[in-house]
Amino acid sequence: MRVLLRWLLDLLYPPKCMLCHRLLESSDQMTCGRCDGALPEQEGAGRTVQFFEAFVTPFYYEGYIKDAIRRLKFRGMQTYAPQFARWMAARVRKELEGKYDLISWVPCSGRRKWTRGYDQSELLARALAKELGADCVPTLKKIRHTKKQSKMPSAGARKANVLGAYKAIDPKSVFGKRILLVDDVLTTGATMSECGKTLQLAGSGALVCTAAATRRKT
Repeated sequence: MRVLLRWLLDLLYPPKCMLCHRLLESSDQMTCGRCDGALPEQEGAGRTVQFFEAFVTPFYYEGYIKDAIRRLKFRGMQTYAPQFARWMAARVRKELEGKYDLISWVPCSGRRKWTRGYDQSELLARALAKELGADCVPTLKKIRHTKKQSKMPSAGARKANVLGAYKAIDPKSVFGKRILLVDDVLTTGATMSECGKTLQLAGSGALVCTAAATRRKT
């Protein structure tokens, strides 16, 4: 019955590649072979993020990957999160294995979550935790709504924009814990650094972080 239902759904709503929108053979796929061979994979040394021992990401924030993240973030495509988590998990297993006790995420403000209906970084973190068989725990809350970081004219402005914007939910729950913090995109690292500082002031252990993509260094 399930096989028949899936066949009917594929017939009525043909599955498409989440990146280029070409038709796929099966709804079990999320991307086509052409895109799989042309992804903007992040190479070389990872970005340095203040307060974190390491940062890893599978991709640069460009091309189809950029478009897909924007659809996840702004257009309700929550179904993209598990696939991005699979890509992220491959890098985490390779470079951060054994360096964290739990997974958490960079939270958006209550206002932004209400507008979108979800927090995209939370979706990524929970999907990543499922891939890695790890605990996913909320550790931070955003206590001040900020302007969009993408609208800030400089790295200094981005840093000032998020200064004091986060608070540890329960310092006791993070005390001594090594945390893998997840975000959707790392640009200058200002937001991630502010979250790292907040967690360390709450008494966390060593921190590492990941994102679905990062901008290239300029």
